[in-house]
Amino acid sequence: MRNDSRLLILHPDDNIAVICQPIKAGEVYQLDGATLTMPATIGLGHKIARRAIAMDEPILKYGVPIGLATAPIAPGAHVHIHNMRSGYTPTVSLEAARAAHEGGK
Repeated sequence: MRNDSRLLILHPDDNIAVICQPIKAGEVYQLDGATLTMPATIGLGHKIARRAIAMDEPILKYGVPIGLATAPIAPGAHVHIHNMRSGYTPTVSLEAARAAHEGGK
């Protein structure tokens, strides 16, 4: 079974897929052999889980960790600042990260 064309898997090791065309709430889509229903509209560029992701498990994009899950994430769930913490910035907000960086100069 093929993945939905609205999803992009950047690396085979990734545990997320990137939305490359918005998927609206209630729409059915295919991901890694599963038929899922989108619980809420998710826009372009956002991530969804390809499989269950445990709390504190690395989120893999491009085959490398980009952050850690802060809660268990179900297959097909939106992966964003409400359930992951960035591996790039110490906060969930880019503005707060800039302020922290500038304060350390």
